[in-house]
Amino acid sequence: MTQFESLLGTDFDGNRTDDVDDVIYGAYDHFEHRERVPGLIALLGDTAAPDRERHLACLALVAWGEPVGYRTVQEATLDPQATPWYDLVMDRKFSVDSSYGKFSEAAADSRELAEEKNSSAFRLETFRSLIRIADREYFEERLGDYLEESVVRACLPEIRAVIARAMQSIEAGTRYRFDLATQLVDLANSVVTVDEELAVDLITRILHAAPGDRAMVHAVTAVHRAKGPAGRRLAEHLSTTGNERVRSLLAEPA
Repeated sequence: MTQFESLLGTDFDGNRTDDVDDVIYGAYDHFEHRERVPGLIALLGDTAAPDRERHLACLALVAWGEPVGYRTVQEATLDPQATPWYDLVMDRKFSVDSSYGKFSEAAADSRELAEEKNSSAFRLETFRSLIRIADREYFEERLGDYLEESVVRACLPEIRAVIARAMQSIEAGTRYRFDLATQLVDLANSVVTVDEELAVDLITRILHAAPGDRAMVHAVTAVHRAKGPAGRRLAEHLSTTGNERVRSLLAEPA
């Protein structure tokens, strides 16, 4: 049995499995997952190991609330395309790397373990790092919807900055290989419960710079989350400029 097979190819009952996700997320019910952490750290740092195995080791360490996993993702965001596993996890719709979405999902799911292991500060900084690259890397709808209110509140400067930077690029005519506008709308949606006026301002600017049916459909989420006049203004804008699907979604109960 290889090192990888013993760490992520064997469930916590000792049975071999090809379902790595089952092992990673099954760890939440097994304290003994901690015994595998040193081996995963070694695998992550082994440059001779297959890129896929190192990527999954990192994913597991993030999902398990381990500082080494969080730090590795933070370092990766400094030069997102330089990681050894870049383009290993591809989105089928846009044919672009979606590994950072996987890390965002793992970080979101690690909340309880991070609290248990006193690594919540590392988790927050991981989200901060991921938000900073949301204008360059595709998250496959695994960023905005994965940020709880406390993370959004702490990361408001980064959210505002990345959306402003993306708007400058879009307005300058930069073309992207994925639906950046919708990704940014999802990110702005996360702000509604923290600062409704700001969230609607951000969404309105995004839709002005890059109007599109899919982005407008996603913006309906902000309307349903909003409680005040800003949400009503957004609803009126979407009703006027959106298609029939947008208007149908607006008519549905929140």
